[in-house]
Amino acid sequence: NLKLSYYSNIIINKLYSMRGILIIISNFSSLQKLKEKLLLIWRKFAWIKNKNSNFIYQRLNVEHLIRQKGNNISTYNINKHSFSENKDIFNQWLVGFTDGDGTFSIVRQNNKWSLTFKISQNTYNLRVLHFIKKQIKAGSIYIDKKNNHAHFRIRDRKILESVIFPIFDKYSLLTTKQFNYIKFKEAYAILSNSYLTKLEKDILIFKLLDTNSPVDFISPIWSLIENNVSNFESASKIMTKAWLVGFTEAEGSFYLVNKSTNRLVHGFEITQKLDKIVLIAIKHILGISTKVKVTKLGTFSIVTTNSRAIENIIKYFKNSMKGMKALEYRIWTRAYVKYKGEYLALKKIRQQMRKMKTIK
Repeated sequence: NLKLSYYSNIIINKLYSMRGILIIISNFSSLQKLKEKLLLIWRKFAWIKNKNSNFIYQRLNVEHLIRQKGNNISTYNINKHSFSENKDIFNQWLVGFTDGDGTFSIVRQNNKWSLTFKISQNTYNLRVLHFIKKQIKAGSIYIDKKNNHAHFRIRDRKILESVIFPIFDKYSLLTTKQFNYIKFKEAYAILSNSYLTKLEKDILIFKLLDTNSPVDFISPIWSLIENNVSNFESASKIMTKAWLVGFTEAEGSFYLVNKSTNRLVHGFEITQKLDKIVLIAIKHILGISTKVKVTKLGTFSIVTTNSRAIENIIKYFKNSMKGMKALEYRIWTRAYVKYKGEYLALKKIRQQMRKMKTIK
């Protein structure tokens, strides 16, 4: 094992037993340069150097609660009650929701460092934050009335250690937010290290904040399939239904769109700034035939109005969501079943859906 110290007068006194192995991808030519760039203090991780002098973060004990088999998406045994009744299903759902709308923040105020796990939503969807708070049995909800946003937050470091870290250590984030989570835990380890002075902690965390994820960063969990998602089977080895329901509640869009002057059709879309691999996996799991596209803004997007794909999506998400997205999905689904092809009826429903979203 390679034990690293970041300055000659700072020594890591003990490396604790690990749940995973932290290895950062880099091509540094010397240990000194590595010391200057990598400011990673971990109590539960060890450092290992491979034959190419590159570093990769590899998760151990990766768990998948439900392994999907075959292509019959209507047979998946998760419903909206599962998230309240089964802790593991809720935790996977929470990781998916966090991949969509969660943040891990390291902030300095009044000469003190604070760590915050936060999930933000428009007040329109306030009920999903109350659901999360009830399940976690910790945290607080702050409402910013000026911007019509609500935030579920956990700042207490003891709760972060006892409640949040076990969830995200067991079920990996699938997006670039895994990089942010690693930094978040590094900051926690630094602040919890009684062998470091306040000045040393400040230096390490400031340096830590200067590290940014590589442009082509992919969450290490995808390495289990060699970062190659080619079909339903490979996608479902990494992406569980609970995760995808949570992610869709945060990022998915169920809507009606004009195909021509007098024709409205059902549409489904998920857009991401990064993490194309995530959208490719979603495409395969939901049976969407269109390719992941790059938008004019440079983001990635998976969009479909194909009837067969829409029917797959309807079956997949049936009775599975907890927030206001569940209501949007139900209205959207009912419109497809009852009014597909009926322009005036669909136009009225679209107006109702748009108006509903303005209610705070």
